[in-house]
Amino acid sequence: EAIRRRRAGAKAGCWLGRSVPRRHRWRDMKAALDRELPEAIADLGALALDMRWSWNHAADALWQRISPELWERTGNPWFILENVSQESLRALAGTRDFVDELGEQSRARAAYLARETWFASAEGAGELKSVAYFSMEFGLSEALPVYSGGLGILAGDYLKTASDLGIPAVGVGLLYQQGYFRQVLNARSEQVAFYPYNDPSLMPLAPVRDAAGERVHVKVELPGRAVYLRAWQVQVGRVTLYLLDSNNPLNSPADRGITSELYGGGPEVRLQQEIVLGVGGWRLLGKLGTEPQICHLNEGHAAFAPLERARSFMAKAGVSFERAMSCTRVGNVFTTHTPVPAAFDRFAPELFGQYAGTYAALLGIGAGRLMGLGRVNPQDDREPFNMAYLAARSAGAINAVSHLHGQVSRRIFRALFPRWPEAEVPITHVTNGVHVPSWDSEAADDLWTASCGKGRWLGTLETLSESVCCLTDAELWQFRSRQRQALVEAIRRRLALQRVLSGENHGEEAPPGPLALDANVLTLGFARRFTGYKRPNLLLFDKARLSAILNNHERPVQLLVAGKAHPEDEEGRQVVREWAEYARQPEVRARVFFLEDYDMSLAIELVTGVDVWINTPRRPWEACGTSGMKLLVNGGLNLSELDGWWAEAYSPEVGWALGDGAEHDDAAWDAREARELYELLERQVIPEFYDRDLEGLPRAWIARIRASMSQLAPRFSSNRMLREYAENIYLPAARALARRLAQGARLAGELEKWQRRLAQGWANVHFGPLHVESTEHRHEFRLPVYLGDVAPADVKVELYADTVEAGQQPVRVAMDRVSEIPGTLNGYLYQATVANQRPADYYTPRVVPYHPEARVPLEEAHILWLR
Repeated sequence: EAIRRRRAGAKAGCWLGRSVPRRHRWRDMKAALDRELPEAIADLGALALDMRWSWNHAADALWQRISPELWERTGNPWFILENVSQESLRALAGTRDFVDELGEQSRARAAYLARETWFASAEGAGELKSVAYFSMEFGLSEALPVYSGGLGILAGDYLKTASDLGIPAVGVGLLYQQGYFRQVLNARSEQVAFYPYNDPSLMPLAPVRDAAGERVHVKVELPGRAVYLRAWQVQVGRVTLYLLDSNNPLNSPADRGITSELYGGGPEVRLQQEIVLGVGGWRLLGKLGTEPQICHLNEGHAAFAPLERARSFMAKAGVSFERAMSCTRVGNVFTTHTPVPAAFDRFAPELFGQYAGTYAALLGIGAGRLMGLGRVNPQDDREPFNMAYLAARSAGAINAVSHLHGQVSRRIFRALFPRWPEAEVPITHVTNGVHVPSWDSEAADDLWTASCGKGRWLGTLETLSESVCCLTDAELWQFRSRQRQALVEAIRRRLALQRVLSGENHGEEAPPGPLALDANVLTLGFARRFTGYKRPNLLLFDKARLSAILNNHERPVQLLVAGKAHPEDEEGRQVVREWAEYARQPEVRARVFFLEDYDMSLAIELVTGVDVWINTPRRPWEACGTSGMKLLVNGGLNLSELDGWWAEAYSPEVGWALGDGAEHDDAAWDAREARELYELLERQVIPEFYDRDLEGLPRAWIARIRASMSQLAPRFSSNRMLREYAENIYLPAARALARRLAQGARLAGELEKWQRRLAQGWANVHFGPLHVESTEHRHEFRLPVYLGDVAPADVKVELYADTVEAGQQPVRVAMDRVSEIPGTLNGYLYQATVANQRPADYYTPRVVPYHPEARVPLEEAHILWLR
């Protein structure tokens, strides 16, 4: 702790840009290190501690020059500054060109932070002050290994893009002592998991400190004790990521281990982690003097954050839990990434019940009420507690991560909205994207800069497609050839180290033989988490046929494979072994390579260099899938199942599609798609790559590259994704929140009373007999409706007709209240006329709640049908 105080003594916590008081800004970075930097190169500390270096590759040469070996092995500037000798630093301080380059990079960083951003000039920007983005994992760089896969990579790309676009966001996550496991294969091709320690002093982060320079701690109540969390901050350009850590000597050994491992430790540790993330994360923001308008949950893991937000509002405003939720709910956004209900975090009633009482007491509600928020049937004591259901019941907006996933999610969450049509389950979608500057190669950066300019990913993207189309065939093919050559060199180095570590080369670090990889050969990539629904062994269905494809003398193919299986996933670990054993077979040893320990650094090498990325999930279980998006900027092509993002991206000119666009779940269909995959490779992909004209150019292949880069790279960038969040979700939510909190939260109180009226009077709402008159051109519907104790202004009476064809929206026609029914109390005649395009019996009358400021059916799910 004394060392950490000395290292971080000059750092202020909580760098949040304009949304945080000045006392929380970063201070002089010279004192952040364990040693004093020479004055001439003092700015190195600020550059190293700002993870903008993870996508600002203009500074790579600077770090490489300090220590080529450390840069090659770690890619971590902060680690380099902590470990390079003082003598080396003094020598660099006396080297004029190094000092000049450092000055140029420091000025570039200052200009980046000072320039006007897209968001600053966006319409309504002044209404959105702050967004808190909660995620269980963040993948920014290998220098900060607190991620496992796609969810974390997306979260990291989100923060980088928020910095680029000027979105006023902060991230909230956990600092794991071990993070996710690292993979090694033993001599029997079995996956072995290792958990190296994450040393905070060697990672680009700093303790969060208050105005007095004291470390900020957060207390979270667990049954029978409190847990004291340390807080850390990571600078990501303009935004800050906060990480909570339970490894505090004030805690018991068991509680110190809450943040020991990502996705490990069993159900109780997972529940504790999610309490720490949601409750502790929101309390940390409160301690730092900020109260975000938007609380964005990246999956349901952080679903306690909206509850803590409500609790905080209760304490400030002196209101009930229900009123607090009514006030704050519209500011909560829930993004679901899960394609199957079984993948949600669920906790047994006995386990969750042990924790529910402690926190329910803070909310002023009973434990049963809290547990009911995570159940389809709140009264069913046997039903597990579902974190996704809690997130949905606490959110003002829910979105899936692709168009297809939106359909799947509406089906999954339909149980929370009984009797509502699936098409009206309130889940929209924002298709994921990737932070292009993090995933493009040096050659790709040069190509796009030359054609589109340096600011291409910092604003709107309208002109990018046109600019890329102007590149010549020769330019594109030379670019792709350079990419493949760089990949071959990188993988040869990686394989050499991999073989040394396995003992295969008996300690001699020699590269693979000349036939191991060929820069002129069609190179396929297949890398992902190895789990059943991703069907990672589909390519291995007919090993003899695959071997024949790879070893074709005239048109050879090489295949790079990587992926991890969760240590407790026996099926996934078996597929890892199957691939590793296949790659070691003599007949394919020079054509197939299993690359160990799939992580961000390996992913960058693959997506920048492979010609075709193969993806074989079982539709519709790939919610989105972003790995294939990372190839787009680099000129790689996709061959994928029509699932996730590829279902909306695919067209015949940009790549290849697997499957028929329908759902299947049987071994026979898997076998059929495996044969289809081989045929696509044999008849289309491979011939097109090797079909060259007299100039040696594969014209059809290049045309695909041009179409893929120009049409898809801008469309599936996180720039587009985050602008959609800002314009379509965040700004409307911020405006709705402002209306609810205005005039002492008058509107929230009005909505609470409206819901109470509906709850008390809904049982007495009923219909009279429906009368329909049809002519050649129209149907006229007349319907008596008896509202009992419900006011006419509190509901709508509608005609509803379901979709007829895929892609259509349901038809909803408002019925007009035309007269009061004589002799009744609160009975009215409603009427509507519709065109005679469908038979009259396609339309069903219904009564639904109505309030102009309510999110129906998210906040109020009553519904009554005539039949």
